[in-house]
Amino acid sequence: MTIEKAKELVKDPVYYGMLMLKDEKSGADGLVSGAAHSTSDTLRPALQILKTEPGTKLVSAFFVMEVPECSYGENGIFVFGDCGLNENPDAEALSEIAISSSKSFEQLVGKQAKIAMLSYSTYGSAKSELTDKVIQATKLVKEKESNLLVDGELQLDSAIIPEIAEFKAPESPIKGNANVLIFPDLNAGNIGYKLTQRLAKAEAYGPLCQGIAKPVNDLSRGCSSQDIAGVVGITAVQAQK
Repeated sequence: MTIEKAKELVKDPVYYGMLMLKDEKSGADGLVSGAAHSTSDTLRPALQILKTEPGTKLVSAFFVMEVPECSYGENGIFVFGDCGLNENPDAEALSEIAISSSKSFEQLVGKQAKIAMLSYSTYGSAKSELTDKVIQATKLVKEKESNLLVDGELQLDSAIIPEIAEFKAPESPIKGNANVLIFPDLNAGNIGYKLTQRLAKAEAYGPLCQGIAKPVNDLSRGCSSQDIAGVVGITAVQAQK
Protein backbone atom coordinates (compact mmCIF):
# COMPACT_ATOMS: atom_id res chain seq x y z
CA MET A 1 0.00 0.00 0.00
CA THR A 2 1.21 3.50 -0.80
CA ILE A 3 -0.10 6.91 0.28
CA GLU A 4 -1.12 7.61 -3.33
CA LYS A 5 -3.08 4.35 -3.65
CA ALA A 6 -4.67 4.84 -0.22
CA LYS A 7 -5.92 8.29 -1.26
CA GLU A 8 -7.61 6.73 -4.29
CA LEU A 9 -9.10 3.76 -2.42
CA VAL A 10 -10.65 5.93 0.29
CA LYS A 11 -12.84 7.55 -2.40
CA ASP A 12 -14.55 4.16 -2.86
CA PRO A 13 -17.69 4.08 -0.65
CA VAL A 14 -17.06 0.48 0.48
CA TYR A 15 -13.47 1.22 1.56
CA TYR A 16 -14.65 4.41 3.25
CA GLY A 17 -17.39 2.47 5.04
CA MET A 18 -14.91 -0.15 6.27
CA LEU A 19 -12.70 2.61 7.65
CA MET A 20 -15.73 4.01 9.49
CA LEU A 21 -16.29 0.57 11.05
CA LYS A 22 -12.64 0.34 12.02
CA ASP A 23 -12.74 3.74 13.73
CA GLU A 24 -14.88 3.27 16.85
CA LYS A 25 -15.31 7.04 17.15
CA SER A 26 -17.18 7.19 13.82
CA GLY A 27 -20.39 5.73 15.27
CA ALA A 28 -20.73 3.11 12.51
CA ASP A 29 -21.66 -0.39 13.69
CA GLY A 30 -22.25 -2.38 10.48
CA LEU A 31 -22.04 -2.21 6.71
CA VAL A 32 -24.35 -3.50 3.97
CA SER A 33 -23.11 -3.59 0.39
CA GLY A 34 -23.60 -5.63 -2.77
CA ALA A 35 -26.56 -4.05 -4.55
CA ALA A 36 -24.07 -2.22 -6.78
CA HIS A 37 -20.86 -4.10 -5.94
CA SER A 38 -19.55 -7.62 -6.46
CA THR A 39 -18.92 -9.93 -3.51
CA SER A 40 -15.16 -9.58 -3.96
CA ASP A 41 -15.46 -5.77 -3.97
CA THR A 42 -17.25 -6.01 -0.63
CA LEU A 43 -15.14 -8.66 1.09
CA ARG A 44 -11.68 -7.59 -0.07
CA PRO A 45 -11.72 -4.30 1.88
CA ALA A 46 -13.39 -6.03 4.84
CA LEU A 47 -10.53 -8.50 5.12
CA GLN A 48 -7.88 -5.87 4.43
CA ILE A 49 -9.15 -3.39 7.00
CA LEU A 50 -11.29 -5.21 9.58
CA LYS A 51 -9.67 -8.67 9.51
CA THR A 52 -11.31 -11.75 11.02
CA GLU A 53 -13.15 -12.02 14.33
CA PRO A 54 -10.92 -13.20 17.21
CA GLY A 55 -11.01 -16.98 17.49
CA THR A 56 -12.39 -17.41 13.97
CA LYS A 57 -10.30 -19.26 11.40
CA LEU A 58 -12.53 -18.74 8.37
CA VAL A 59 -14.81 -16.09 6.90
CA SER A 60 -17.90 -17.67 5.37
CA ALA A 61 -21.33 -16.70 4.08
CA PHE A 62 -24.84 -17.81 4.95
CA PHE A 63 -28.45 -17.11 4.04
CA VAL A 64 -31.42 -16.74 6.33
CA MET A 65 -34.26 -18.50 4.51
CA GLU A 66 -37.86 -17.86 5.49
CA VAL A 67 -40.19 -20.35 3.80
CA PRO A 68 -43.92 -19.47 3.95
CA GLU A 69 -46.42 -22.01 5.27
CA CYS A 70 -43.65 -24.46 6.13
CA SER A 71 -43.51 -26.71 9.19
CA TYR A 72 -39.90 -27.76 8.62
CA GLY A 73 -36.89 -26.15 10.27
CA GLU A 74 -37.84 -23.52 12.86
CA ASN A 75 -41.38 -22.92 11.54
CA GLY A 76 -39.97 -22.41 8.06
CA ILE A 77 -36.83 -20.52 9.08
CA PHE A 78 -33.41 -21.94 8.21
CA VAL A 79 -29.80 -20.90 7.98
CA PHE A 80 -28.08 -22.19 4.82
CA GLY A 81 -24.27 -22.20 4.76
CA ASP A 82 -22.00 -21.64 2.88
CA CYS A 83 -23.98 -20.48 -0.15
CA GLY A 84 -21.93 -17.53 -1.25
CA LEU A 85 -18.21 -17.59 -0.56
CA ASN A 86 -16.17 -20.77 -0.04
CA GLU A 87 -16.14 -22.72 -3.28
CA ASN A 88 -14.94 -26.16 -2.24
CA PRO A 89 -14.21 -26.25 1.50
CA ASP A 90 -12.25 -29.19 2.89
CA ALA A 91 -13.41 -31.01 6.02
CA GLU A 92 -11.70 -28.53 8.35
CA ALA A 93 -13.25 -25.51 6.60
CA LEU A 94 -16.66 -27.21 6.45
CA SER A 95 -16.55 -27.77 10.21
CA GLU A 96 -15.78 -24.08 10.76
CA ILE A 97 -18.69 -23.09 8.50
CA ALA A 98 -21.01 -25.32 10.52
CA ILE A 99 -19.89 -23.85 13.86
CA SER A 100 -20.18 -20.25 12.63
CA SER A 101 -23.59 -20.94 11.05
CA SER A 102 -24.92 -22.42 14.29
CA LYS A 103 -23.87 -19.28 16.18
CA SER A 104 -25.49 -17.07 13.52
CA PHE A 105 -28.74 -19.03 13.75
CA GLU A 106 -28.91 -18.81 17.54
CA GLN A 107 -28.05 -15.11 17.51
CA LEU A 108 -30.65 -14.18 14.87
CA VAL A 109 -33.46 -16.66 15.62
CA GLY A 110 -32.98 -17.15 19.34
CA LYS A 111 -33.49 -20.93 19.19
CA GLN A 112 -31.17 -23.91 19.50
CA ALA A 113 -29.31 -24.72 16.30
CA LYS A 114 -29.83 -28.23 14.93
CA ILE A 115 -27.16 -28.73 12.31
CA ALA A 116 -27.34 -31.13 9.36
CA MET A 117 -24.17 -31.79 7.38
CA LEU A 118 -25.70 -32.45 3.97
CA SER A 119 -24.62 -35.00 1.38
CA TYR A 120 -26.10 -37.22 -1.31
CA SER A 121 -25.69 -40.06 1.19
CA THR A 122 -27.24 -40.86 4.57
CA TYR A 123 -25.16 -42.83 7.08
CA GLY A 124 -23.02 -44.55 4.44
CA SER A 125 -25.73 -45.32 1.87
CA ALA A 126 -23.06 -44.29 -0.64
CA LYS A 127 -19.31 -43.93 -0.22
CA SER A 128 -16.83 -41.65 -2.00
CA GLU A 129 -14.37 -38.86 -1.32
CA LEU A 130 -17.33 -36.48 -1.29
CA THR A 131 -19.17 -38.33 1.47
CA ASP A 132 -15.96 -38.93 3.43
CA LYS A 133 -15.39 -35.16 3.55
CA VAL A 134 -18.79 -34.56 5.14
CA ILE A 135 -18.32 -37.42 7.62
CA GLN A 136 -14.93 -36.04 8.66
CA ALA A 137 -16.32 -32.49 8.95
CA THR A 138 -19.12 -33.74 11.22
CA LYS A 139 -16.56 -35.48 13.43
CA LEU A 140 -14.51 -32.27 13.67
CA VAL A 141 -17.55 -30.21 14.69
CA LYS A 142 -18.29 -32.65 17.51
CA GLU A 143 -14.66 -32.53 18.68
CA LYS A 144 -14.48 -28.73 18.61
CA GLU A 145 -17.95 -27.95 20.02
CA SER A 146 -19.28 -30.97 21.89
CA ASN A 147 -22.35 -29.03 23.04
CA LEU A 148 -23.67 -28.54 19.49
CA LEU A 149 -26.50 -30.68 18.14
CA VAL A 150 -25.07 -31.85 14.81
CA ASP A 151 -25.38 -34.89 12.56
CA GLY A 152 -24.08 -36.08 9.23
CA GLU A 153 -23.73 -37.22 6.64
CA LEU A 154 -27.43 -36.75 5.83
CA GLN A 155 -29.52 -36.40 2.71
CA LEU A 156 -31.82 -33.39 2.78
CA ASP A 157 -35.00 -35.41 3.37
CA SER A 158 -33.38 -37.22 6.31
CA ALA A 159 -32.34 -33.87 7.71
CA ILE A 160 -35.64 -31.99 7.66
CA ILE A 161 -38.49 -34.56 7.52
CA PRO A 162 -38.96 -36.47 10.80
CA GLU A 163 -40.84 -39.38 9.20
CA ILE A 164 -38.02 -40.00 6.73
CA ALA A 165 -35.36 -39.53 9.40
CA GLU A 166 -37.09 -42.20 11.49
CA PHE A 167 -36.71 -44.62 8.58
CA LYS A 168 -33.29 -43.63 7.17
CA ALA A 169 -31.51 -42.35 10.29
CA PRO A 170 -33.40 -43.57 13.37
CA GLU A 171 -30.47 -42.79 15.70
CA SER A 172 -29.99 -39.23 14.45
CA PRO A 173 -29.86 -36.75 17.36
CA ILE A 174 -31.63 -34.08 15.28
CA LYS A 175 -34.48 -36.47 14.36
CA GLY A 176 -35.31 -34.76 11.06
CA ASN A 177 -35.68 -31.34 12.66
CA ALA A 178 -32.60 -29.60 11.24
CA ASN A 179 -32.77 -25.81 11.03
CA VAL A 180 -29.14 -25.19 9.98
CA LEU A 181 -28.23 -26.81 6.67
CA ILE A 182 -24.54 -27.06 5.78
CA PHE A 183 -23.91 -27.71 2.10
CA PRO A 184 -20.79 -29.62 0.99
CA ASP A 185 -19.70 -27.04 -1.57
CA LEU A 186 -20.72 -23.78 -3.24
CA ASN A 187 -22.39 -25.53 -6.19
CA ALA A 188 -24.83 -27.31 -3.88
CA GLY A 189 -25.32 -24.29 -1.61
CA ASN A 190 -26.00 -21.77 -4.35
CA ILE A 191 -28.36 -24.09 -6.22
CA GLY A 192 -30.11 -25.07 -2.99
CA TYR A 193 -30.88 -21.55 -1.82
CA LYS A 194 -32.03 -20.39 -5.26
CA LEU A 195 -34.32 -23.42 -5.68
CA THR A 196 -35.85 -22.75 -2.26
CA GLN A 197 -36.23 -19.05 -3.00
CA ARG A 198 -37.87 -19.49 -6.40
CA LEU A 199 -39.90 -22.70 -6.09
CA ALA A 200 -40.99 -22.31 -2.45
CA LYS A 201 -41.33 -18.51 -2.79
CA ALA A 202 -39.03 -18.13 0.22
CA GLU A 203 -37.46 -14.91 1.41
CA ALA A 204 -33.69 -15.25 1.08
CA TYR A 205 -31.66 -12.77 3.13
CA GLY A 206 -27.99 -12.71 2.21
CA PRO A 207 -25.35 -13.67 1.53
CA LEU A 208 -24.62 -12.62 5.10
CA CYS A 209 -21.05 -12.79 6.36
CA GLN A 210 -19.74 -14.50 9.45
CA GLY A 211 -16.23 -14.45 10.84
CA ILE A 212 -15.41 -10.79 10.12
CA ALA A 213 -14.47 -8.58 13.08
CA LYS A 214 -17.48 -6.27 12.52
CA PRO A 215 -20.91 -6.92 10.91
CA VAL A 216 -20.48 -6.75 7.13
CA ASN A 217 -23.08 -8.19 4.78
CA ASP A 218 -23.20 -8.65 1.05
CA LEU A 219 -26.36 -8.48 -1.05
CA SER A 220 -26.96 -10.00 -4.45
CA ARG A 221 -26.93 -7.46 -7.28
CA GLY A 222 -30.39 -8.78 -8.15
CA CYS A 223 -31.77 -7.78 -4.75
CA SER A 224 -34.99 -5.89 -4.16
CA SER A 225 -35.54 -2.94 -1.83
CA GLN A 226 -37.21 -5.38 0.58
CA ASP A 227 -34.06 -7.56 0.53
CA ILE A 228 -31.94 -4.52 1.39
CA ALA A 229 -34.21 -3.55 4.29
CA GLY A 230 -34.18 -7.11 5.62
CA VAL A 231 -30.39 -7.39 5.55
CA VAL A 232 -30.04 -3.97 7.20
CA GLY A 233 -32.27 -5.26 10.01
CA ILE A 234 -30.19 -8.43 10.38
CA THR A 235 -26.98 -6.36 10.42
CA ALA A 236 -28.42 -4.24 13.23
CA VAL A 237 -29.10 -7.40 15.27
CA GLN A 238 -25.56 -8.64 14.64
CA ALA A 239 -24.17 -5.26 15.73
CA GLN A 240 -25.92 -5.58 19.09
CA LYS A 241 -23.65 -8.51 19.91
